[in-house]
Amino acid sequence: MKEALLYEKLSKSRVRCHLCAHRCVIAEDKLGVCQVRQNRKGTLYTLVYDRTISQQVDPVEKKPLYHFYPGSKSYSIATPGCNFRCQWCQNWNIAHMPREQGLIAGYEATPAQIVADARATKSRSIAYTYTEPTVFFEYAYDTARLAHAAGIANVYVTNGYMTAEMLDTFHPYLDGANVDLKAFRKTTYNHYSGAGLEPVLDSMKRMKKLGIWLEVTTLVIPGLNDDPAELRDVARFLARDLGSETPWHISRFFPTYKMTDRPPTPVKTLQLAQQIGWEQGLRYVYLGNVAGESNTACHECGRTLIRRRGYWVGENHVRDGRCPTCGAPVAGVGMGGG
Repeated sequence: MKEALLYEKLSKSRVRCHLCAHRCVIAEDKLGVCQVRQNRKGTLYTLVYDRTISQQVDPVEKKPLYHFYPGSKSYSIATPGCNFRCQWCQNWNIAHMPREQGLIAGYEATPAQIVADARATKSRSIAYTYTEPTVFFEYAYDTARLAHAAGIANVYVTNGYMTAEMLDTFHPYLDGANVDLKAFRKTTYNHYSGAGLEPVLDSMKRMKKLGIWLEVTTLVIPGLNDDPAELRDVARFLARDLGSETPWHISRFFPTYKMTDRPPTPVKTLQLAQQIGWEQGLRYVYLGNVAGESNTACHECGRTLIRRRGYWVGENHVRDGRCPTCGAPVAGVGMGGG
């Protein structure tokens, strides 16, 4: 155990956690919504520090991050726990382990060990992913500071439900993020995730303000968030509030966990969403969880700049952050050298 950061002590041995937008008030011996932060005698502890449940090297495109050192490797870690309860969770067996099994499994791996492994595998970044990285903030924060000192970038794959205090603390070491924007209706968030929409939107706007490279993913689920009007609202928000350079990943849903009563998303629905994204002014709109190529094209002249097959980059023609044909800038971090 390690004492948590970002909390305040209240009367009667209660504490208020300021890590995520739930801002849980936790009585003595009780747990927060995430089930991995516990009040013990008026002190809040994280129960997952050094407690790694998953540790592997991925292509950064798997996060998905298509405009962040494309073609590089990302050393990916997770601990148990999540502050959402999505019924379609792909990593439910580890994300909801503390809630459903009363168990916090994993093995010890110190921040120094994580960074050493990332260097040994020649990973360009460390990704805090698979479960919700906000709930293992202290572990990620200590790792990220060591990583930056070693010249390794840090990325979050997140539901975006962190507080402004958390982002302000982490942002000097957080280089990129992919936020899972699950819907654009408050009722959907409340019913299916046990959370609110507005804090997620606020987090994304704050990330952009802080200079964190941001990409956004929307898993399109039949009958839940696939209405063209809602998809148009998502695309309009991204283009207007975050910027037309913000990549939007539109992913195909497959039945899983507690949501097996719906069919996979028709590919034509994803293609319609992609068209909507372009119509709203987004430069980079990608389809996920579908077979075939997912390439990056120049928004000015249309030239294919980065050719991908699945998660693998086959060609990268970007030079010094620009299209070699027309000279238009290509948004991102580490997009191409001379």
